[in-house]
Amino acid sequence: MSAEYDALLVVAFGGPEGPDDVMPFLQNVLRGRNVPRERMLEVAEHYHHFGGVSPINAQVRELIAALEPELRRHEIDLPVYWGNRNWHPLLPDTLQTMTGAGVRRALALFVSAYSSYSGCRQYRENVAAARESAGPQAPDVDKLRAFYNHPDFIAASADRLRDAIARLPEANRTDVHVAFTAHSIPASMATTSDYQRQLEETARLVAEACGILPEQWQLVYQSRRIPGWNRTSSTTCVLSTCGVSRRWRSLPLDSSRTMWKCYTISIARRRKPQERSA
Repeated sequence: MSAEYDALLVVAFGGPEGPDDVMPFLQNVLRGRNVPRERMLEVAEHYHHFGGVSPINAQVRELIAALEPELRRHEIDLPVYWGNRNWHPLLPDTLQTMTGAGVRRALALFVSAYSSYSGCRQYRENVAAARESAGPQAPDVDKLRAFYNHPDFIAASADRLRDAIARLPEANRTDVHVAFTAHSIPASMATTSDYQRQLEETARLVAEACGILPEQWQLVYQSRRIPGWNRTSSTTCVLSTCGVSRRWRSLPLDSSRTMWKCYTISIARRRKPQERSA
C-alpha cells in the first residue's frame, strides 16, 4: 500500500467546538439552501444545549490517534491528514497542505459508513472541489469502500450492544428489544442509493452477532417521535450509530422517509399499551 499511496485522508462532516462556532458552522452546512434564519437559530439552540460543542471532531481526533500507531504496527508508513466538509480543518485547507507537502496519491476514509448522496457522493464532490482549489499539483484521491458491513465494524458495534445489554437487570436480558437508530435522509435520496439496504444489513449482522432474534430488533429513523417509547425504563437497548447527541431523547419512526449513522448506546423501554393513552 505504501508503495502506491503516500498519505491517508480522513474525511468527515465537521462540527462546532464552542458557542462562537455554531452559527458559522450552520451557515457552512446550509450554504445555497433556502433555509429561513429563524429555522437556523432554532437548530443552533440544539447545539447550545450542549455548550455549542458537537462530539464529532473529538471522535475523529480519537480515531486518528488510534489509527496512526495501528498503521505503524503493520509497517504502513503513511501520514494521516484530516479534512472536514463544514468546519475546521476544512477540506480545501487540508488539500492545500497535502499539495505543499508533495503528496501525490492519497487514500480517503469517509467516516460515514453508508452510501447516499450526503454520505458519499457529496463528499466526493467536496474532495474534487478541494483538489481543484489546490491547483494542478494536487494529489489524486481514491476512496476506501463503505465499511457498513466490514467485520471489524460489526464486531465493534456488537461489543457496544453487549455492553448495553449487560447493564440491564439480569431478569430482563433474555427479553431484550433493540432499536437501531438512523439519521433521516429524504426519500428521494434513499431511492437513489443503497442507504436503507446497507443500514438493514448492518442491523441484521450486529443483531445476529449478539444472538438477537429478528422479532427482537427494529431499525428506526431520526425524524419523528416513536409513539409508545419513553426514556425511563430498562427493557430496550438503543444502539445509535450517529454521533450528534450523547443523550437519549426521542426515537423517531418514519419508514416512509429514511435512515442512520454515531457511537452511543442508551437504555429505554417500550410502554405497555395501556400506558400510551395516558
